Amino acid sequence: MYEITYSDGVAHDLGSLTANERAEILDRVEVQLRYEPTRQTRNRKVLVGLVPPWDHVEPVWELRVGEYRVFYDVDHAQATVSIRAIRHKPPHRTTEEIL
Repeated sequence: MYEITYSDGVAHDLGSLTANERAEILDRVEVQLRYEPTRQTRNRKVLVGLVPPWDHVEPVWELRVGEYRVFYDVDHAQATVSIRAIRHKPPHRTTEEIL
């Protein structure tokens, strides 16, 4: 089981969302990332070659929650998932554009 931690900027990201959106994202993070954060699924993938504007451990992962993207990295030695950012991604924008 992995411990889930949130970077300082995530509180700001979540603050602009409605209570329902916040609850949905946080619930999905708990369900999807607590036990197998590095297993690729339909809603979870590794972002190869992405250089985000925050400190991170390679590789950076993305969890899709509706029109929102949760960016995280995993430290297997510490059994920790670090949530780095949560961004709204409209259908016509790329991941690089929303960072």
